Amino acid sequence: MFPVETTLGEQKRKVARGRGGNLKLKILSEKQVCVTDAKTGKTEKTEVVRVVRNPANIDYDRRGVITRGAVVETPLGQARITSRPGQHGVLNAVLIGEKKS
Repeated sequence: MFPVETTLGEQKRKVARGRGGNLKLKILSEKQVCVTDAKTGKTEKTEVVRVVRNPANIDYDRRGVITRGAVVETPLGQARITSRPGQHGVLNAVLIGEKKS
């Protein structure tokens, strides 16, 4: 199977069959992320403005591919992706830099 390269855009998902008949939900593109503030513990669903950087691959950096460990900009501030969108089918992140008021 080819890897799913999740990008920024309208929500698109795909169901793939795995070994043993198990099903995987893969995100092809997404524009919203669940961001958790580590200090307060509150989680909020917010929009992704842009992909700031992706340490997984320099090419992903240029193309704006979202993988685990990628840093995205949201209205709340910068957040690091903690889930695996191409494997788990969800997009979760932890706030690393708050927006300056």
